[in-house]
Amino acid sequence: MTPSHDQSARLGILFILAGVVAISINDLLIKSLSGEYPLHQLVFTRATIGILFSLVFVKMEGGFHLLKTQTPGLHALRGFLVIIANMTFYAAVAVMPLAQATALFFVAPLFITLLSIPFLGERVGPMRLGAVVVGFVGVVVMQQPWSAEPLAAGRMALLLPVAAALTYALMQVMTRRLGAKAAASAMAVYIQGMFLCVSGIFYLIAGDGRFAEGSTNESVQFLLRAWVFPPMSDWTTFLGLGLCSGLIGYCLSAAYKVANAATIAPYEYAGLPLAIFWGWVIFGEWPDGATWIGCALIVGAGLFVFIREQRRHSTPNGWRRRSMRR
Repeated sequence: MTPSHDQSARLGILFILAGVVAISINDLLIKSLSGEYPLHQLVFTRATIGILFSLVFVKMEGGFHLLKTQTPGLHALRGFLVIIANMTFYAAVAVMPLAQATALFFVAPLFITLLSIPFLGERVGPMRLGAVVVGFVGVVVMQQPWSAEPLAAGRMALLLPVAAALTYALMQVMTRRLGAKAAASAMAVYIQGMFLCVSGIFYLIAGDGRFAEGSTNESVQFLLRAWVFPPMSDWTTFLGLGLCSGLIGYCLSAAYKVANAATIAPYEYAGLPLAIFWGWVIFGEWPDGATWIGCALIVGAGLFVFIREQRRHSTPNGWRRRSMRR
């Protein structure tokens, strides 16, 4: 039986919320390890563990034959976009408060709204487009262009989460397009495989840390420092990273497969209060005034887009239009 629109939306929301919780814990763990290990080592380790969890999900969804695909190139491109999103976001996390990086990354649902027009054929009216503009004003506010004093993280570093948001949005739109022919667990395995390949290449090229020598930039150090064999005390953290990685890949793929992108994307904002909480409790970080204002504009814009989307689908004409597009 084909699930109804409401059932699909509820299922998508549950998946996205579970994925957001896993993301917030993943970000916390990576930030806690960012001063000791290179990013590509963390990615390689969590992908090695995460792919095992993902293969379990494949088996639960129907078996390993689900890993067969007729579009390997598109899945590889999707995985590459995830890698870029991860690298740029975690390079930012290494040098700025977790809440600030997360808030800037949350322009991703606004990017998804824009990208759903050409790629998914979804209709976005002037009110929602206006909300998208407001959200990007929030990004500018957090840049504090009026301030002559340099920001702690640097203004260029503040663009890293925005770049991550754009590549993440492209990946999720591709998930919606590919989801009709690929299982969520299989797409998670493809991503983990890409993480393993790229981080392995990083190790072969930069695993000895020679490209980080002489650099005082914390982001560069995090990306390129030498691999370090972790002590036993850190293996629990690495195991947690792997578990979160498997859950993230599966839950986000499943969410964007079963539900409309513009409907579920705003629920990713649940990660912002979690990031503020972890930053405050674990790292003693508290957002400044500009960050709070930027957060309000970005989140407010996203919620407005969500409300408009829900109203559009609640009308008979809106339902008929959506049904015809499906």
